[in-house]
Amino acid sequence: MKKLLRKPKHEAIKDGVTLVHEIHKANSPLTYVAFRMIDLAEGAVYQESLDGEEVCIVALTGKITVQEGETTFEKIGTRDSVFEKIPTDSVYIGNSRSFTIQGESEIARVALCYSPTRKKLPTKLIKASDNSIEDRGKYQNQRHVHNILPDSSEIADSVLVVEVYTEGGNFSSYPPHKHDQDNLPEESFLEESYYHEMNPRQGFVFQRVYTDDRSIDETMTVENGDMVLVPAGYHPVGVPDGYTSYYLNVMAGPTRVWKFHNDPAHEWILDRE
Repeated sequence: MKKLLRKPKHEAIKDGVTLVHEIHKANSPLTYVAFRMIDLAEGAVYQESLDGEEVCIVALTGKITVQEGETTFEKIGTRDSVFEKIPTDSVYIGNSRSFTIQGESEIARVALCYSPTRKKLPTKLIKASDNSIEDRGKYQNQRHVHNILPDSSEIADSVLVVEVYTEGGNFSSYPPHKHDQDNLPEESFLEESYYHEMNPRQGFVFQRVYTDDRSIDETMTVENGDMVLVPAGYHPVGVPDGYTSYYLNVMAGPTRVWKFHNDPAHEWILDRE
């Protein structure tokens, strides 16, 4: 399995709308997760109609207005940089709906996180204050998490969305864990994508994606703005000293439950005194 690392495109698709990333089943190994990242200039409008998918629109940076039918959420978004480390606003839109996103700041970066669904669930604003916040791990395995659409949320049918911050010298998604078996209650099958940013921007992280049989085994140097795709396998991230890592995770699969399995070779680190 190759090409799990994706570089940003920065392709103008209409006036004031720049396509940064586009991941879907025709150009990736992912079936349940699709992803689009766009930059909007002030006043620029992006339009889309959903067909067999739901989407979570994340106002990553800058401000946007989202309209779906008679519903409008004006000037949402809370930060100029993800490294302000505060939650942001998002909007969930269900299958068979059409929507527009308008830029309301000099530049707004917007993540569109998709997964298949047959349901037509109601449109919902997920305010920054609705995000649950938690710290995970200890020792050199610590990270800070904003849960936008966790599996406990009943807003969505399939898609899960989370933001994670990891300080330099720490590992994240660690000990290595996977969720590639539809074997509940022990493990769920969820594909995953990672959109990465670094602070300072010239930084990099290392991410390995590997399966038990090593049919997938890639170790990647990931730079600011890159994406990593996880169709299956363990997927730890290592952050060098002096830099802070941010990533936006999108997960989806046949069942909307996040139940992971640690790599037995490394699970021992959880039992240290």
